[in-house]
Amino acid sequence: MSSEIPRQIIISDKRHGLPFSKGLLAQSFMATGLGPGRAYEIAAAIQNDLREAEEYSITVKRLRTLAKEYLERIAGEQYAVRYERLHEVSKLDKPLIVMLGGTTGVGKSTIATEVAHRLGITRIVSTDSIREVMRGIFSKDLMPAIYESAFNAWRGLRVPVPHGANPVIVGFREQTAVVTTGVQALIDRSVLEGDSLVLEGIHLVPGYIEPRQFKNARVVQLVITVDDEDAHRSHFYIREVQTDGMRPFERYRSNFGNIRLLGHYIEDLAREHGTPVLTSHQLDLTVSDVLEHIVDAAMQEDMDTGCEA
Repeated sequence: MSSEIPRQIIISDKRHGLPFSKGLLAQSFMATGLGPGRAYEIAAAIQNDLREAEEYSITVKRLRTLAKEYLERIAGEQYAVRYERLHEVSKLDKPLIVMLGGTTGVGKSTIATEVAHRLGITRIVSTDSIREVMRGIFSKDLMPAIYESAFNAWRGLRVPVPHGANPVIVGFREQTAVVTTGVQALIDRSVLEGDSLVLEGIHLVPGYIEPRQFKNARVVQLVITVDDEDAHRSHFYIREVQTDGMRPFERYRSNFGNIRLLGHYIEDLAREHGTPVLTSHQLDLTVSDVLEHIVDAAMQEDMDTGCEA
């Protein structure tokens, strides 16, 4: 019985002739939103056809052309277009900084994780993590606002709330101003190191950081929302189940009014500052919407820079 090993296909324009990887090609297809099974099916078809044609040496350009052709023929034109656009973003000469804001429970962390994966970004940071770090630096007596949840930050206020002002908003604004200092430092560091980054959190409020100030990066800011209150409330129940009760539903249910209030506040500021507000619905569709906005914004900035030059 023959056990002949198939001849290896080589990427010929790489410095040392790297071997073709069906798995890596499939991963690039999954970035377009294709499921793993379909992605591997298309990658395997490309590999099999190359061997059948005895094309054992292939350039990256040729492989990319084949990838687009097979995606369009087997999966559909939209996947081929996404593949090409994601490739264009990967060629940008500056790091990409993505900021996903929105109130508690709209799915920011899940969306951020999926978006980072599809963009090939390995660094994901939440503003709650930044707040936790700041708690280790500043005592509660010195900075009480960061020791409360965003929707209860008003409990840490040390000054009277102005007449007519909502204490929930005032407390949140104070906490956001503090956390923004950490966000700014983190972005500065990523830009200095040339690393792309996905940031997510309720403290990424439009107007607190100006994306255009980072000249050596492409910064894209978006706000996620859930219009339907019942759908939003159900997210907290799912969260409780997924975390085995570590994030209890009742805690968020009892503060749901404050959570929705902060959502409206963030969304109003987003519209005031021209930041896109995207509705979270079915995960794959939401991730696709977010990716489309990120790619459009990054590529538009690249075009604007080219026109200025």
